[in-house]
Amino acid sequence: MDGEYPPLADLGLIGDGATAALVGLDGSIRWMCVPDFDSEPLFCALLDEARGGEFAVAPERLVEARQRYEPDTGVLVTELRSETGLVRLTDALALRSGADLTDDAPAGRGELVRSAVVLSGSVRLHVDLRPRGGARPRSAFNGLAVECARRPDLRLHLRSNRTLSGLRSTHDLRQGDRLDLVLSWGRLHRHHPLDAEARLRETVDAWRRWMPGFHYDGPEPAMVRRAVITLKLCDHWANGSLVAAPTSSLPAPVGGIRNWDYRYTWVRDAAFAVFALRRIGFVNEADAFLGWVLDAFERSGQPRIMYTLEGDRIPDEWEDDELEGYRRSAPVRWGNGAADQRQHDVYGEVLDCADQWVKAGGRLDPALWDGLSTIADAASTAWREPDQGIWEVRSSGRIFTYSAAMCQVALDRAAAVGERLGLAGPVARWRAEAAELREIILTRAWNEDAKTLSEHLDGGDSVDASLLALPLRGVLPADHPRMVATTAAIMERLSAGDGLLYRYRHDESPDGLAGDEGAFLLCSFWLVDNLALQGRLEEAHDLYASLCARASPLGLLSEQIDPSTGELSGNFPQAFSHIGVIASGVTLARAAGRAA
Repeated sequence: MDGEYPPLADLGLIGDGATAALVGLDGSIRWMCVPDFDSEPLFCALLDEARGGEFAVAPERLVEARQRYEPDTGVLVTELRSETGLVRLTDALALRSGADLTDDAPAGRGELVRSAVVLSGSVRLHVDLRPRGGARPRSAFNGLAVECARRPDLRLHLRSNRTLSGLRSTHDLRQGDRLDLVLSWGRLHRHHPLDAEARLRETVDAWRRWMPGFHYDGPEPAMVRRAVITLKLCDHWANGSLVAAPTSSLPAPVGGIRNWDYRYTWVRDAAFAVFALRRIGFVNEADAFLGWVLDAFERSGQPRIMYTLEGDRIPDEWEDDELEGYRRSAPVRWGNGAADQRQHDVYGEVLDCADQWVKAGGRLDPALWDGLSTIADAASTAWREPDQGIWEVRSSGRIFTYSAAMCQVALDRAAAVGERLGLAGPVARWRAEAAELREIILTRAWNEDAKTLSEHLDGGDSVDASLLALPLRGVLPADHPRMVATTAAIMERLSAGDGLLYRYRHDESPDGLAGDEGAFLLCSFWLVDNLALQGRLEEAHDLYASLCARASPLGLLSEQIDPSTGELSGNFPQAFSHIGVIASGVTLARAAGRAA
C-alpha cells in the first residue's frame, strides 16, 4: 500500500456485462459503479481512501494474501491468511441461471456476491459497507435495506446468512464456517431465498459455457485467454458497446494531471476490438460491436469519436474537488472533454466498421449508406485540415499523418463496401482519391534527413508511435522500405527501455498538458506486429513475451507502464492493452505459420 492506496497490480476485476468492480488483495472493493459502468460510483476509495467509500471483508491481523480467477471465468478468489487462520473469499457480480453470454441481452442479476469460507484455523472477519457519502441502514428481510445519501435512486439491500448488526459487523468463524453476503440493487422483491453458493455456481457455469467459442493457437495462450475474458468484462452485453476502461481518473503517471474518465466507448477501440475478437472465434461479440457503432452513428447523424454506452453524447467534463485522487493525484474528472474534439481518424474508424460488417454478411439500409457516403466525401477533404489526432492533444491542432491515413482508410473502405454491395456512389472517385492520398502520405510525411515518416504531414521530423498502426489498417505494407525505416526510427527515438515505447516525445510534440507520461502499452504491441510482418519473428516473439510478463498476477494490464518502476499506471484494466495482447498473438501465430 502507498498511503492506503493499493498498487493497480493488486486489484482484480469482476463484472456482469452492465458494470464492474475492482477487488483488492486485502478483500476490499474500492471501485464499483451501479447500475452501469458510467453511473456515479457507489464505492470509489480508489480515488479517495477516506471519502470515496468501499466494501471491505477481511480477517483481523491480515498477514498474507493472493488472488486467482476460477479458470475461464470472471469469478475472483482471494485467499487471506491472518495470524490465526486462512479464509477464502469468492467475489462475483452474479449472472442469471442459464445466461447465454453470446446473446445481446442483459445477463446480470444486479447482485454482488461475496462468500467467505474458513479453510483452516479460526478468523475474526470484519465487514464494512461504506458507500460514498454515507448510508443509513434499516432492518429488512434477511438483512438490511441501505439508503445512500448521494444515491436516493438506488434501492440497496444487503443480505447475509448471519446476523448483521449494521453496516459494520464482526464475525468469529472457525474452520468450515462461511459468511455469505449479497448486495443487490434495483430489485423490487426481497423475499427470496439467499443461496450464495448457487449464485456463484450459476455464474461460473455461464462463463464456462461461453469460453468454448475461444479458438487460438499461438504464443502465451493463457494470457490471451484471460485477455478475452477481460474484454468481455469491459463489454456492455445488452448494448454491444465497449468501455475503454471501467475506471476514471487513474493517473498516468502518479502525481500527474493526465486523469481522464474512460467509462465510455471510443469508436476506434471498437474497431480494433472487432478485428481482434473475430480472429479468435468471438463473432457474436464482434458483430454486436459493429452493430452498435453503426447504430450510434446513424442516431447521432455525424461521426463522433466517442459515445456513452447507450450511444448518446458524452457528458461535459468536470472536476470533483471532494476527492483527492489515486495516491493524491488530483484532479478527479467525470465526463470527457475530448468528446467534441476534431479527430479525423473517426471517418476511417466508422467506415472500417462498416466494411467489416459487410464482409461478415451484414447489409446496409439506404439511409445508413447515405450517411456513410457523406463521411467518405468529408474524409476526402478533411485530411487537409488540422485536428487533435488519435492521442487527443489539448493543444492547437496539426495535420497528423495518422489522421490523414485514416481518411485514406475511409475512402478505401467506402469504395470496397460500395463495390461489394453494388451501392450507388462515386466508387471510382473514392478509389482514386484513396490511392492518391496513400502517395501523399508516402511523400509529404517522409523526412529524408531523419529517414522516417513524420507524425505530421506539414513538415518536421518528430515521430509518433501511431505510425506503427498504418500497416495494421492497410494503408502501407509493413515491409515497405519507408515503413521499415519508420519502425527503426520509432524504436530508437520513442524507446522507454526494454521494448516499451512512448506515444510521442513531449518536448518535440507539445500536447497542451503539463508533465510527461509513461510508456503506452498498445504502441509496443503495434511494434510486435510490425516486426512480425517484416519477418523479424524472433524479435517479435521476445518482445511479445516481455509485454505479457508485465501483466498483473491475474493477467490484467493498464494503459501505461511507468518505465522507472515497471508499475502499471493509468485507467485499469485498459481494453486497448488487452486488444493488443490478442491481436499481436494472432499476428505472431499467422506469421509463424507462413514462415513454416
